[in-house]
Amino acid sequence: MIKIFKTFGGYVEITQPQKNCWINTTNPSQEEIRKLKDEFGLPADLINDILDHDERPRIEFEEEWTLIILRIPVETKNNGVPFYTIPLGIFITEEFSLTLCLQDNLVLPINQPSPFRDQYKEISDSFNFILRLFLRSGNLYLKYLKQINQMTSTIEQDLEKSIKNKELNKLLKMEKCLVYFITSIKANEIVLAKLRSSKKITSEINEDLLEDAIIENKQALEMAQIYSDIQSGMMDAFASVISNNLNVVMKQLTLISIILMIPTLIASIFGMNVPNYMEHSIWAMPAIIAGSLILSVSGVLLFRKRQWF
Repeated sequence: MIKIFKTFGGYVEITQPQKNCWINTTNPSQEEIRKLKDEFGLPADLINDILDHDERPRIEFEEEWTLIILRIPVETKNNGVPFYTIPLGIFITEEFSLTLCLQDNLVLPINQPSPFRDQYKEISDSFNFILRLFLRSGNLYLKYLKQINQMTSTIEQDLEKSIKNKELNKLLKMEKCLVYFITSIKANEIVLAKLRSSKKITSEINEDLLEDAIIENKQALEMAQIYSDIQSGMMDAFASVISNNLNVVMKQLTLISIILMIPTLIASIFGMNVPNYMEHSIWAMPAIIAGSLILSVSGVLLFRKRQWF
């Protein structure tokens, strides 16, 4: 879907591009991709890079255009992982600015009111717009990290009641989300550092906004690393619990086997086809059973005294 706005932030939507307009493109079809190449002059290799799920964030400065790719978080329920990251490309020329993403997102929602309508002044500076996207991306990372923490707490409570593979798989998916987030946030941090050293940002407002974006990105990175460390420790703890439970079960089964072996041994001895001086006694069977029970109970008491049972 392609939407064209007169200025950054989507205040006024127009049908045809004009100078200094903003073009927001999300999940483009093949026809829309051809339109981006032919009418807007986007290089085909850049379009393929932005639409690649695994594209790394980077920044490129050319004489005619500037390209910035950052990774933003999105929510999904299809592949079992609640959150992951995708690239968002920002292509800037003297005539227009274009944002391109392979699916709808909350940083630049295509079917929702503009995320910048709450601003009193229109955004006319392209770098101000870029920094606002980084800031919104950092805020969205923090929002999703809080949701991941809440989901992890719920899974932890379920695991304390009963350790099942279902809950462990959920915990592994939470860990996978955090790995996605940490990798993407670190890459965005590199892009922000390059923006700071590029000397393209000259106004005081943009410098303050850049500092805010860096702080927000750094906070998201620290939170993601803390949650990842907590989950790693939690997984190790549950692995130890599972191993300990297995050892306890094996120990109990071994002790039960020893107790059951006592009457089996006595029955085997008296069942041999040899004289044992009790063949003709009517008390032979009760005596053997009583002896087996006494020895078995004695074994149980001995194990309990040693706290093996």
